Amino acid sequence: MSPTLGDLLLQSGALREEDLNQALGQQRHQGITLAQALIQGGFVEEKVVMRALAKESGMPFVDLDKGSIKEDVLELLPSEFALEQGVVPVMQKGGKLVVAIDDPVKRLLVDQLTFVVDCEITCALATPSALAKAVRLHFGEASEDAVASSMGADAEDEGEGPIVRLVTRMFADALELRASDIHVEPGHGRVRIRYRIDGVLRDVAEHPEHLATPLLSRLKIMAAMDIAEKRKPQDGRIGLEISGRAVDVRASVLPSSHGESMVLRLLDKGASLLGLRELGFDDESHAWFRKIIQRPHGICLVTGPTGSGKTTTLYAALSELNRADVKIITAEDPVEYHIHGINQVQVNQRVGMTFSRILKAMLRCAPNVILVGEIRDLETAEIAIQAALTGHLVFSTVHTNNAPSAITRLQDLGVAPFLVSASIQSIIAQRLVRRLCKECSEEYAPEPEEVASLGLDPSQVEGRSFRRPRGCPTCEGVGYRGRVAIFETLEMDPELREMTFRQESLELITERADSSGKLQSLVVDGARKVLQGVTSVSEVMRVTRTGVEEPI
Repeated sequence: MSPTLGDLLLQSGALREEDLNQALGQQRHQGITLAQALIQGGFVEEKVVMRALAKESGMPFVDLDKGSIKEDVLELLPSEFALEQGVVPVMQKGGKLVVAIDDPVKRLLVDQLTFVVDCEITCALATPSALAKAVRLHFGEASEDAVASSMGADAEDEGEGPIVRLVTRMFADALELRASDIHVEPGHGRVRIRYRIDGVLRDVAEHPEHLATPLLSRLKIMAAMDIAEKRKPQDGRIGLEISGRAVDVRASVLPSSHGESMVLRLLDKGASLLGLRELGFDDESHAWFRKIIQRPHGICLVTGPTGSGKTTTLYAALSELNRADVKIITAEDPVEYHIHGINQVQVNQRVGMTFSRILKAMLRCAPNVILVGEIRDLETAEIAIQAALTGHLVFSTVHTNNAPSAITRLQDLGVAPFLVSASIQSIIAQRLVRRLCKECSEEYAPEPEEVASLGLDPSQVEGRSFRRPRGCPTCEGVGYRGRVAIFETLEMDPELREMTFRQESLELITERADSSGKLQSLVVDGARKVLQGVTSVSEVMRVTRTGVEEPI
């Protein structure tokens, strides 16, 4: 096995072991490459890192700060392409055009570039700062048209302005990269574009500062916002069709000291719904959940932070119950996926269509199963509980950190303890962890500390190996691709109901549920998925450690 970037830098004495470990942690948490983590953290000089990366990748290194590039070589590459991909032609050698890039993954562009310049191409690695400087020097600053081209925007329709094409391409790229949201952030002389992919933010582009106003204005117009209002937060929605796929976008604008920043949450309505198995339920958990949702009445709650997949879990449950003899009605804000055979109602605050009002109306329609998108207030909670106590199976979500906390959350809203104890059947808390890339994850012998952090006994992992991320072109060097849920499950029994009725403390309820086997923690399910090679120890710890959990 060839030495990795970290190994090469350690062997050369340019990097210390403790600095490498710190950079690896920074890489995992920020979703960047190890080279970027080393440079951004100031652990190793940029040129030293890139020389070692070139050696690891089997590529030559070129120092763009030395020497000059001939004019006839520069003319071989269209300026639009140089700005689009951030590359510079360096020289012609042996009938090949040598092109400087700043990331080995960009070698994938070589095939595309061959068609552009009509000759054989070879790549050399350069430092990101020197390459950016060379692009500006030889091809100028990016204009609006050039920036639109830099995102791969199509100029087929001359009637569309460059900002319109830039925005269109931004959405298309985000959808192609499986991004859940787009962050547009002006400041420090630039407009930074970031995508959240598999729960982790990644920088994908930087545009000149003068594009901030037209870019945000275009997005605000699409979201039906007031483009003249720049002092207050605004919310809006955008409906798009990209490559034949319907996409719903929830837009939020927040004024900041550097100007307005915008977050665009993407929902691909054309994506197929996931089943319980695909979500992350193993045989045991799947059998337990199916038993719960087959009950004729009661409340099943799903908890977790925003973006943890709660709605997807509830849709999977409804899909299992969706039969001709079952009447299912939902109240959602918004209706994310349209499911054949289910009556779905959109919340609309402007006309008084609140969760509570829809709930009252749907009970007159004789449903068997009810889904309430979220329990936010006392009125909604009490109507949902009354529905559960009068023969309906009710699904809903609340925002709590773990499953037992949902009990006290309902009481905090003002629901009487006897109603909570009588109506709740089960509670599921969930988080999303990144899946290890199937192409490049590698086996290793776990350290005792890792085994202990998962709550496992050394005998349970004796003779077994864990898997960890490595990085390859398939996963864009991150080591992860896709996500899977880990679950904390709580099933109410007579003793837990009695403790809830008596308003026992959350600690006592949790302790009793754990000792009786009615509670399976997030760490337990996470450990199971680590042993199966689905995810890594660091991922499980990232979303389960108290006080260090990152937003998803």
